[in-house]
Amino acid sequence: MNSKIMLITYANSLGRNLRELAQVLDRWFTEALGGVHILPFFPSSADRGFAPVRYDTVDLQFGSFDDIAALGKRYYLMFDFMLNHISRQSPFFIDFQQKKDASAYRDFFLRYAGFWEQGEPGPGQADMIYKRKDREPSIEITFADGSREKLWCTFGDEQVDINMATPEVQRFIRDTLEDMCRHGASFIRLDAFAYAVKKAGTNCFFVEPDIWMLLDDIKTILEPFGVEFLPEIHEHYSIQMKLAERGYWIYDFALPVLVLHALYNHSGVYLKQWLDMSPMKQFTTLDTHDGIGIVDVKGLLPDAEIQKVQEQMYNRGANVKKVYSSAAYNNLDIYQVNTTFYSALNNNDNAYLLARAIQFFAPGIPQVYYVGLLAGVNDLELMEHTKNGRDINRHYYSLEEIEDQLKRPVVEKLRQLMILRNTHQAFDLQGSISVETGGDRLTIRRSMGKAAISLEANLRDYHFRIIDCTR
Repeated sequence: MNSKIMLITYANSLGRNLRELAQVLDRWFTEALGGVHILPFFPSSADRGFAPVRYDTVDLQFGSFDDIAALGKRYYLMFDFMLNHISRQSPFFIDFQQKKDASAYRDFFLRYAGFWEQGEPGPGQADMIYKRKDREPSIEITFADGSREKLWCTFGDEQVDINMATPEVQRFIRDTLEDMCRHGASFIRLDAFAYAVKKAGTNCFFVEPDIWMLLDDIKTILEPFGVEFLPEIHEHYSIQMKLAERGYWIYDFALPVLVLHALYNHSGVYLKQWLDMSPMKQFTTLDTHDGIGIVDVKGLLPDAEIQKVQEQMYNRGANVKKVYSSAAYNNLDIYQVNTTFYSALNNNDNAYLLARAIQFFAPGIPQVYYVGLLAGVNDLELMEHTKNGRDINRHYYSLEEIEDQLKRPVVEKLRQLMILRNTHQAFDLQGSISVETGGDRLTIRRSMGKAAISLEANLRDYHFRIIDCTR
């Protein structure tokens, strides 16, 4: 791997499949990108790939592992491992539902009857559980013999939680991770990692010290392959800092809201505080396949400022509405706002390019989501069709549409910014950063040895310039 920008994309969103994705990247973005995070490309029963049925094959509609290998020859790759759960359509679950206690997978899933002392959470225990949805994290299933039982289910009904404490699941984790390494992963993203360990009497989220033991086990599995991993956690930034202190890669999920706050309010005070404390060993984001996270910025902005920037997104964004992040659009995750980053900035080219410039100068490796790569607007048509609020930022681009989007000046300017970020030596992760702000001015300087480069920005009118200061 290298420190060049990583694209985040579905296998069928920049073109219809992996082969068309490769055509798009090879034709227009070879200099602008170093890596590609291909969102789950395995057979799945729900949640656009995040309810995996199996990991040993590529969904046929996307292509094959040969197509993955072809991409891997030109870009370093990140795969997703949904550590917390697996699909109800998986062979593990189907066998368990058919045979119950006679199944080889009877201990593969977290059964309420064995987890809770009374078979159900006691008084106060259900309220203690960390959850993002307004329901108990369980489903009731019916076995082939007609009996019924509750299982842990943190997310959707198709995503059944698995039991980290059992040898069967531990073998499954090892086999899956090793298989991903053999198929060309440079990075493995541990989706919903903090939910994976559950213990009665806790909130069942980032349970210490057990969570560290699980990380150590994963590290031991991956080290012989030279493959890194990235725990995915949306929560208070202090958890990310705990991971960073132990040498793990982290996400900067706080940056999107801090950048919006700076651009909406023409002040870089809070942004500077965060950039000054951020580690280099991280991936930065402005947009992902989910919404813009709010919980990640708690403690970095005062509560009143968090509320203000949320309202500013709704008031100043293009087609950004509260209802799109509500139950009406199948989204009870109140910690996020559903929008593209470009539309959150009211489809303003100058503001958007400045936001990307700030991201590229921030510590870490930038990730650019495919919709953001093309400065995409909110897709109301897709969202209204699916009634899924997150689909507002999950547009499907055809090859013809991509060609049209590349003619827009904002997209070409972004592409040139990305090339600069990938080629200038000052952005080396071993280098340094300094940030200055005052009034509506922001200056970020990156340096490595004799190489240096500065971003000088006006947070009020969104004009900026980049100065090569290399000696």
